[in-house]
Amino acid sequence: MRVFGVDPGLTRCGFGVVDGGPGRTVRMVAVDVLRTRVDAPLSVRLHELYVGVCEWLDRYEPQIVAIERVFAQHNVRTAMGVAQASGVVALAAAQRNLPVEFHTPSEVKAAVTGSGRADKAQVTAMVTKLLGLKVAPKPADAADALALAICHHWRAPMRNRMEEAQARAAELARVHKAKLAEAAKRTV
Repeated sequence: MRVFGVDPGLTRCGFGVVDGGPGRTVRMVAVDVLRTRVDAPLSVRLHELYVGVCEWLDRYEPQIVAIERVFAQHNVRTAMGVAQASGVVALAAAQRNLPVEFHTPSEVKAAVTGSGRADKAQVTAMVTKLLGLKVAPKPADAADALALAICHHWRAPMRNRMEEAQARAAELARVHKAKLAEAAKRTV
């Protein structure tokens, strides 16, 4: 499976494409950071991000897009920019009928380092090691995008099994309730 990981941001948006193989094998396909000018109007910055995301989706043809979920920040302006960038990425993916999954920063850190409280240096070091890279991806936004893609590769199978189990449990509960209702009708 090919995953397009995105560390969303309006000033710097990290892009990382990772292929997954059997077991937990992962391989980097591409990584970069798209930058927009801070002094440009918001609409122009969002359009530049949209164009860049579309180019990556069309060039690398991922099967799914993994985006870092916006978390509460003290800086509302930064949180708004991250949310807007996430929306642009999700829109571009939806236009191509690609599924989009969101992962929290602590999920990503736990997936690649074993600790949801890991710092950026630890995440970068593990991404470098897991992907067998000779040089660490820089800046941190690039490493974070790759970490998101790795996280999705490793968490998706478990998430799918949980959803299947929940669906089976709901169906069993529905059948059981129907049988109880039928039995109650017969005793009246």
